[in-house]
Amino acid sequence: MNRFQFVADHQRRHGVKRLCTILGIARSSYYYWRGTSGDRAARQAADAALAARIRAVHRASDGTYGVPRITAELREDGERVNHKRIARVMRSIGLAGVRLRRRPRTTIADPAAAKAPDLIGRDFTASKPNTKYVGDITYLPVDSGKFLYLATVIDLASRRLAGWAIADHMRTELVIDALDAARRTRGSLAGAIMHTDHGAQYVSRAFADACRQAGVRQSMSAVGSSADNALAESFNATFKRETLQDRKRWSSEREARLETFRWLNRYNTRRRHSRLGHRSPIAYEIASETTSTTLTQAA
Repeated sequence: MNRFQFVADHQRRHGVKRLCTILGIARSSYYYWRGTSGDRAARQAADAALAARIRAVHRASDGTYGVPRITAELREDGERVNHKRIARVMRSIGLAGVRLRRRPRTTIADPAAAKAPDLIGRDFTASKPNTKYVGDITYLPVDSGKFLYLATVIDLASRRLAGWAIADHMRTELVIDALDAARRTRGSLAGAIMHTDHGAQYVSRAFADACRQAGVRQSMSAVGSSADNALAESFNATFKRETLQDRKRWSSEREARLETFRWLNRYNTRRRHSRLGHRSPIAYEIASETTSTTLTQAA
């Protein structure tokens, strides 16, 4: 309890002047505090209502959203609120987003295999969807001591997960399945760039054949340089920390598959991306298509 409240609670018995003297506060300060009690009550009520909305958004994100994404979500819902206020309310109720953790590398390079040129050059941007992609593999630890493996194909323009595959092995068919899934999503990948690291699966003849059949140009990062495939690495790290959170592994393969499917679907359709103006990948693509159509009609 603060000193002003103590005076308010006991002033009838002991008097304001005496209590303020004992507590070392100015009577003018006490009277100002009492005169603004209505405003404070209104602010507290507003903060309590905002806290309830923040909890709902945080819960819907599986506890992963921090201040920027919660701010974007509330603003899209019509809430006129400053991110600093959201940060203050989140601190007061003990909420925070999930923070990044480092993960071990899973790339196994084949030094004898043929290499493709680097067509990306660490430029992880694209002017429009379905022109440049990055691919990678990450592991999914399970309590049994086994691992599942997730292969992804991510669009550099929209950050959309265009294709993915999950299996209990890291054979070449895993990355081919992910590429085929991306081709089905897009209808065609002809002319697009597919950028990967030098993992044995990606430098294999079978994957090169799959890229040729899909009309995809292969691109590869420098050997041993995670920065040359940083976007895929970042996606994998985000996926891990937002699904596992404080756990070290999934309890079963079934749980790992179900949670992976659920998160990947939410990533494309709902999860807000800071590089996309806090829109989801699919929302960004829809907005881009609308803008492109409007410009074409105007021309």
